[in-house]
Amino acid sequence: MALARARRSESGFNYWPGFVDALSTLVLSIVFLLSVFLVVQFFLSQEVTGKDKVLEQLNARIAQLNDLLSLEKLGKLNLDDQLSQLRAGLASAENERDRIKGLYDGLANAGSDAQGRANELNRALESEKGVTMRALAQIEVLNQQISALRRQLAALEEALDASEKRDKESQGRIADLGQRLNVALAQRVQELSRYRSEFFGRLRAILGNRPDIRIVGDRFVFQSEVFFDTGQALLLPEGRAELDTLASALIDLDKRIPGEIAWVLRVDGHTDVRPISSPLFRSNWELSSARAISVVQYLVSLGVPAQRLVAAGFAEFQPLDTAPTEDAYRRNRRIELKLTER
Repeated sequence: MALARARRSESGFNYWPGFVDALSTLVLSIVFLLSVFLVVQFFLSQEVTGKDKVLEQLNARIAQLNDLLSLEKLGKLNLDDQLSQLRAGLASAENERDRIKGLYDGLANAGSDAQGRANELNRALESEKGVTMRALAQIEVLNQQISALRRQLAALEEALDASEKRDKESQGRIADLGQRLNVALAQRVQELSRYRSEFFGRLRAILGNRPDIRIVGDRFVFQSEVFFDTGQALLLPEGRAELDTLASALIDLDKRIPGEIAWVLRVDGHTDVRPISSPLFRSNWELSSARAISVVQYLVSLGVPAQRLVAAGFAEFQPLDTAPTEDAYRRNRRIELKLTER
């Protein structure tokens, strides 16, 4: 019998070593893929951190340039005031010089006409000569002052031109930094839009085609009957089951979106136009807000970060259908979810 078993073992196919080799190859492939994923994740984290540091530096530089621009503008206003004062002084000095010159010319003409009465007017002429000499001295002083004022005016004009040039350069740098900042902000918005699309695509796949759940633009719309009884804000078991699925998707999304993107999920409560008559809620405002808060609190209890949630109540003032029918009232009683920026 031992001989027969030995012959059967020799003639049979031993597949065990091949199976072990295939399993080892599969394990090594999985380990290699995980290593590649970790390396890529590390470099992506470094890239995002570098972009944030650059953005902070750009913001600080913009603030510094704004301060410099304010100082330049203030200096420009002071220079303009000084320039106006100097121009006014120059005009006054020139008028005084012209007046004295006219007086001198008049005196000289009077002296020429008075040749025939020279004997009678000698004393008066000597007196007028003294006045004329003093006037000429004053004219010389005024000319010197005018020259000094003109030099100061030229220096101020040069300083004003230099200030305007620096102002233009600062404006150009500010425009360039503003453009770079807008590009960085646009990149953040594009990243949030991509995650929003992934989030809504995942929810659409999870929830499927249900008549009580609709997609309106960038929002998921749940009929209130999915979560609450009429006039109540206490979550039903069916609503809790829907929120369990939603919480799982939100927790996964929070892990994937970079922390510097300030995203929130806004939970909006809406009612129909009919007034509420309940001892718990005095108005539709209170009912819609309480329902939104109930959804947010339950999501927080499932592990969704509270800082990523916002509760808002709109009462009956944002209807989807304004017709006075039961179907319109049912459509307007809803809970909306919108992924947006804070």
